[in-house]
Amino acid sequence: MATNKDPELAKDTLEITASNSSIKDAPAPVPIAGETVHLPSFEHEKALAFKMDIRILPVLAVMYLFNALDKGNLGNAKTDGMDKDLHFVGNQYNTMLSIFYVPYVVFAPPIGMLGKKYGPHRVLPIMMFSFGSMTLLSAATKNWGGMMALRWFLGMSESAFFPLVIYYLTTFYRRGELARRLALFYAASNIANAFSGLLAFGVFHIESGLDSWRYLFIIEGSCTILFSFFAYWYLPKSAYEAKFLNEEEKRLAYTRIQIDSSSVVNEEFNLKDALKIFKMPAAYGFLAIEVCLGVPLQSVALFLPQIVGALGYDKIKTNLYTVAPNIVGACFLLILAFTSDFTRLRFPFIALGFALTFIGFIIYATIDVTSELRVAYFACFMMTWGTSAPSVLLSTWYNNNVAHEGRRVTLTSIGVPLANLMGVVSSNIFREQDKPKYLPALATTAAFGATGCLCALLLGSYMVVDNARRNKKQGVNLTARDVSTAKLRDGPKDLDFRWFL
Repeated sequence: MATNKDPELAKDTLEITASNSSIKDAPAPVPIAGETVHLPSFEHEKALAFKMDIRILPVLAVMYLFNALDKGNLGNAKTDGMDKDLHFVGNQYNTMLSIFYVPYVVFAPPIGMLGKKYGPHRVLPIMMFSFGSMTLLSAATKNWGGMMALRWFLGMSESAFFPLVIYYLTTFYRRGELARRLALFYAASNIANAFSGLLAFGVFHIESGLDSWRYLFIIEGSCTILFSFFAYWYLPKSAYEAKFLNEEEKRLAYTRIQIDSSSVVNEEFNLKDALKIFKMPAAYGFLAIEVCLGVPLQSVALFLPQIVGALGYDKIKTNLYTVAPNIVGACFLLILAFTSDFTRLRFPFIALGFALTFIGFIIYATIDVTSELRVAYFACFMMTWGTSAPSVLLSTWYNNNVAHEGRRVTLTSIGVPLANLMGVVSSNIFREQDKPKYLPALATTAAFGATGCLCALLLGSYMVVDNARRNKKQGVNLTARDVSTAKLRDGPKDLDFRWFL
């Protein structure tokens, strides 16, 4: 193969055989079995990737922005007295936060599998309509029981959203292109947290007989529902069936995914085959890191307004001052993701994110925040730096190492909700009796950050050693980039398998 000047795109001239194509469901542009395909130059691929970027990523980013808004708006509502208006007592607010994660985890795998079967382009907008409806109905709640019921159905509606988006993007992009695209999409979460603070800042100035926090749910829920109709009409089933591509671009889109993402493109879902992912020991390492990621991720998402509020600001400034850390967190996420794609390395940057989380929470926990406001506020920035990047890069890391589409969506549908399940921990360590500093919560979150850093370094080091062992045994010097996805399909038991680090 000729060497391409861009390491992430196709070789200048590349020959493949289509013996592993899904001929039954493939459109006309897909190569038939045994046919030799000459891919266009890397400029053609770059143009194709850019075309998909501008047509797919903005819509997915807006969808995830609403997803994050609808999931994380309780912290803003609480600063406006929602808990008092609904007559919460004791730790009922924490219990309400916790209940969300039960259906979120339980229903993620089956909904993720349905998404693989019927297509994310249909299932994602339906989920969006559902969680938008739950948010809108939250504006009408009168007591704790009503909000608890809606949070249950909200968790069910949002359960497989992020895993399905990740899987959806793997059907459009090569492995080396995925992290920065996923980061652009995930940055919407940080922007949503920032926008939520700005929206709350504006809404809480509304003078009306209706509680201000109810307006927050009405605005966010209504916009979510409206956008879901547009998404249902707009999203293409796959790259090679997108109406905005011509026949040559569809053929190229299909072939490049077959080479460097999926061993069989558009593979029919088989549950028994998909569950074989749990025969790969590294899968448990990825899941362990997801657990460690979940606590700091959810602590920042759910309790940043309370953490900033401990600095002594009123409810208006508290919501306003959550904006900058979330925006800077999104920028830092993009920097790490682009660097990760450029170097084709994942685990060092995941470990770095965990380290920043650890440092941020430790700084905040060990100083007098009221007398050292600037240092404490800077620590809030470090918290957001260290939670966004590991989430994106970890999902990208294990998707890069699983070429089987069914196993990939299964692992993602369990891993991502598992991280979110740790919101149960976060929502119960930030206790009312520990206000305003929440010292036990800060220490617990920092501990999970340190453990996640260690786990990422250990798993990454194992992969480096295993790749070296395989190279030595075969007398070659290969990386994951040099191995076709057909050989990656069966995982580490194939001698030619190489880990994507």
